[in-house]
Amino acid sequence: MRSMRRSAPRSRRQSKAPALPVATKPRMRAKTPGELDAIAASGAVLRECLDLLASEARVGVTTAELDGLAEEFIRSHGGTGAFKGYHGYPATITTSINEQVVHGIPGDYVLREGDVASIDCGVVLDGWVSDSARTVSIGEIDDEAGRLLEITRQSLDAGIAACVAGNTVGDVGHAVESVVAGAGYAVVRALVGHGVGRAMHEEPQVPNYGVPGSGPTLIDGLVIAIEPMVTVGSHEVVTASDGWTVSTQDGSLSAHFEHTVAATTAGPRILTA
Repeated sequence: MRSMRRSAPRSRRQSKAPALPVATKPRMRAKTPGELDAIAASGAVLRECLDLLASEARVGVTTAELDGLAEEFIRSHGGTGAFKGYHGYPATITTSINEQVVHGIPGDYVLREGDVASIDCGVVLDGWVSDSARTVSIGEIDDEAGRLLEITRQSLDAGIAACVAGNTVGDVGHAVESVVAGAGYAVVRALVGHGVGRAMHEEPQVPNYGVPGSGPTLIDGLVIAIEPMVTVGSHEVVTASDGWTVSTQDGSLSAHFEHTVAATTAGPRILTA
């Protein structure tokens, strides 16, 4: 008999609306080659930060400890956390455990064997924002969790491959969802990716589903955050009473991977890898 997965403590849930609003701008703006390099420099700090957090995320560590490591690392490399203070968000990273999809606030939660922890972080360096996330396993995880993480990674890779100037936002979303649906999982539809640059959230919004050829055309130099949020069960989500933590409505396991990517005529350029 398989043991039941232990869920992270749940707050009273109130709303199905996304916790983190997406601030829009009048239109999409392409970045110059120099600006792409600047975002990539921000992304290099972010990649190293997530590498550190992934290595430190283990049994017995609290999510608050991970948050402290992230803030110290980013500041020591000349950057600031993009999340802290954004619409009042209180931490440098988000830590979403098991059925939590995104925006979990770090605190006294102690990581345990078999958890999956989605860690999302943003860096501002010289005024340029990068945004990336990954889901890590804590100790040994079961086969279902391992498959979910692998499929979510594959769906991100598919979305990145479609991020080519001349393609559309719908092409990216369709690529992501095709991998996820083909595995029998669901993409969260209430939360989407977004443009990135001087601001954390720019145009366009980038759903993890779509019709090929639909939506805005990806212009050369456009930078977007592609971020599949995938669940074993239903795509429906709810927001906790803290106003931030978004979890699957049915309590099913979730995973989240994200990269900041530039669409160019030569193909996608990953700025956080």
